[in-house]
Amino acid sequence: MKQQEAVHDPIEMEVFNNRLLSITEDMNNTLVRSSFSTNIKERKDCSVALFDAAGRLVAQGTQIPLHLGSLNGAVRTVLQRYGTDGIRDGDAYICNDPYLAAGSHLPDVNVVTPVFHGGRLVFFAANIGHHSDFGGVVAGSIAGGLRSIYAEGLRLPVIRILREGVLDEDLLNLISHNTRDPEERTLDLKVQIATNERGAAAVRKLIGQMGLEKTLRAVEDVIVYTRNRLRMRIAELKQGTYTFENWLDDDGLGDGDPIAIRVSVTVDRDRLVFDFAGSGRQARGAMNLPVNALNACVYYAAKALLDPALLANEGLFEPLEIRLPPGSIVNPDSPAAVGARSLTAQKVAGAIFGAFRGVLPESRVMGAGNDVCPAIVFSGRNAHRAGEFVYLESIGGGSGATADADGMDGIHVHMTNSSNLPVEALENEYPLRVDEYAYVQDSGGAGRRRGGMGLRRQIRSLADGMVFTARADSHKVGQATGALGAGPGRRARLELHEADGTVRELSSKPAAMTLLAGQSVRMETSGGGGLGPAPERAAADVADDLADGIVSREWAETHYGEQMRRLRG
Repeated sequence: MKQQEAVHDPIEMEVFNNRLLSITEDMNNTLVRSSFSTNIKERKDCSVALFDAAGRLVAQGTQIPLHLGSLNGAVRTVLQRYGTDGIRDGDAYICNDPYLAAGSHLPDVNVVTPVFHGGRLVFFAANIGHHSDFGGVVAGSIAGGLRSIYAEGLRLPVIRILREGVLDEDLLNLISHNTRDPEERTLDLKVQIATNERGAAAVRKLIGQMGLEKTLRAVEDVIVYTRNRLRMRIAELKQGTYTFENWLDDDGLGDGDPIAIRVSVTVDRDRLVFDFAGSGRQARGAMNLPVNALNACVYYAAKALLDPALLANEGLFEPLEIRLPPGSIVNPDSPAAVGARSLTAQKVAGAIFGAFRGVLPESRVMGAGNDVCPAIVFSGRNAHRAGEFVYLESIGGGSGATADADGMDGIHVHMTNSSNLPVEALENEYPLRVDEYAYVQDSGGAGRRRGGMGLRRQIRSLADGMVFTARADSHKVGQATGALGAGPGRRARLELHEADGTVRELSSKPAAMTLLAGQSVRMETSGGGGLGPAPERAAADVADDLADGIVSREWAETHYGEQMRRLRG
């Protein structure tokens, strides 16, 4: 359909858009409530979306921003592989590969279902679930030191898993039995297929109420509205080029130099250009960020910084130009490993936020968040069924301070948005014990507004032979920078605690460590950066921080000396 420049009734359009969002919300609730793995049913590490027949994003559920790139890539790859003439009513397609199917990493499995009306392909329902294991040499299918995607797990190009309503059980068995927990994989994949079918039924009901042509016109309206609204936001900015640099500790192998993530943002009338020239070369390890995941970082940052209420659809993408150096950590060549790409994605988003400090007024600037998505994985034999359990969890940290508020404590920032796994659920499901789950004192950056606190999570093995893997960063060079003269957040750390109390510091990316009963692993995540000079913080706020245990007296004396003198009288 030819694009329209004028939109119709704005109230009618808003009602229609909320109808679409209600469909994605229902899809997401179905996926979460019906799944069997803790990573989806408890941590909600999944996303859903609707696309039109041309593969344009129409509506995305409010889950994981990083998943948008993989969902976009999956739908477009389905269209490229089969064409509209080769897609049948009742089909469903599965894929995960970043090079063969424009995915982001192998544990993120996409399921795409075409929606037909009157024999005509009109929409796609799509969802993505992060499976706690998808094969490969390490439990969880992610380790910073893996050097090739062939080591990371089972690669799926776009494959038809449902053919005109009939499930390909042979394909499902092949996929499931190449993972460490076949039963859990089988059940969760069936739930993903059923989730799309529920969404497709809701879309057909909507079309039945509105009529097909009116529905398609309304889709065009919301896309045009989003594009025009974003262009107006960009036109309000001061033109120029603004640059920022973030750093990764290493390229995944732990023995190399720090890796730069560099972005220059150019405001050019009603468009933005994001140029990543100067970013580090393609990583030897699994820190590489596939193109579609990089794109999702840019889309998220533009929306969050310029207009958080903006509708997430195809119109968001058109005013944004992205330039990527080939063979770099933000544009890798196959078969580069990509499993730990979320660490790099967080640094990319943080770099864009940093560049916008030169674009936005001070009232809208914020300190850096922890800009990492550290994750822990424990695996071992299932007690009551075949296969191995794999417990995966990404841990939050401190967010950056803003002009009117301290940073939030212990939350996910930027590209990830999953929940924590409650202690009770963790201990009920696995032979593990949570010794401590708390905020990290003195971890938020000092400033007029304080950065948010990082998290401390210490987990003990209750059985010999437990295997532990982690991916983290900001242990050595990366740090949440403060804004407008504020201090940075504290760096992260990872420790192995012996049963006798001995403590050994670990690198940020240990893989396949075998634990004995009584040993525990302690992860402390990064704090957020502050905002504004520390001497401008109100003495009453410092007193509250001391009373709440957010900062120690020694730390406060160092960073808020004048306020402490006033509090002493």
